[in-house]
Amino acid sequence: MEYKILVADDDKEILQAIEIYLENEQMKVYTASNGEEALKVLQEHPDIHLIIMDLMMPKMDGIQAILKIRKDKEIPIIVLSAKSEDKDIILGLNIGADDYITKPFNFLELIARVKSNLRRYTKFGSFQQTNDELVIRGLYLNKKTKEVKLDDKPVKLTPIEFKILQLLMENPNVIFSIEEIYEKVWNEPFINSENTVAVHIRRIREKIEVNPKEPMYLKVVWGIGYKISK
Repeated sequence: MEYKILVADDDKEILQAIEIYLENEQMKVYTASNGEEALKVLQEHPDIHLIIMDLMMPKMDGIQAILKIRKDKEIPIIVLSAKSEDKDIILGLNIGADDYITKPFNFLELIARVKSNLRRYTKFGSFQQTNDELVIRGLYLNKKTKEVKLDDKPVKLTPIEFKILQLLMENPNVIFSIEEIYEKVWNEPFINSENTVAVHIRRIREKIEVNPKEPMYLKVVWGIGYKISK
């Protein structure tokens, strides 16, 4: 899926740089130079998933904008501040921000924080997935479009690999035996097909795990079968 991000900052150079980095991560970016513009953009695009908000802006500052946003929206907000004093950080969090980063900042750190907040939002927040979308932490699968993404980066699976992953993601923490996986995915009786399933599982792991030998998602339960860990 394509995440939609609103970035509000009166520094044009920072605004453009953030936009470039987010677009490189295949995210749709909307920009604003003050709090009033940010509220207008949010009104025009209510499906925005996350906001990056500078605190010090003309016309309407980030504090006032966040207070207005929090009246009816629970989407994650990351505060940007040129000040690193504790009181400013505490103020930002107290008025409803979910995270903060102080200027000057590392853009890669900002991207990491954006992804982290999006993962929490899609898992615990008010973001509504469609019936075609499955999300487990950073792993995303769309049953309709046949897309699979890991931390927003496309993962190419074969049709059989996709079916196995879909089965497991639809039933997180449920252990499926090799026989059950084969019969549900191949839709035929299981006859000496242990190696067939094991090979596909190994290939899926190589594509979705940072370290396939120590998997975060697709785990083996020795003597029983496999599961997706939520």
